[in-house]
Amino acid sequence: MGIYIFVSVLVIIACILQVLIVLVQNSKGGGLAANFTSAGQSMGIRKTADFLEKSTWTLAGAILILCVVATATIPRGSTSGRSRIESQIQNAVDPNAIPTLPTAVPPASTTPSGSQDKPQK
Repeated sequence: MGIYIFVSVLVIIACILQVLIVLVQNSKGGGLAANFTSAGQSMGIRKTADFLEKSTWTLAGAILILCVVATATIPRGSTSGRSRIESQIQNAVDPNAIPTLPTAVPPASTTPSGSQDKPQK
């Protein structure tokens, strides 16, 4: 169970990073590099766009792999190899075996003196 939670947390972190990187990008090529117009910057406009694109694809691949790993590490519990649906099918009650309830109204009860019960006022 511990590995499943660990991988799930990694998937969530990768998804958050993916959203942030996609939001930083500009569809027209500006994006993060458009805010830095200094001539002495360490990364040029093209390098920044390349870095953001590579990190987007890397995180997308990492999310895909982590999801497959998370699926493989899902805790199965202590079942005896049978699925829950199969257990419910085996324990199902036959609808024809259910007793039918009487639909006739029983006769009114009588008191020992032979008169019927009447509500007290």
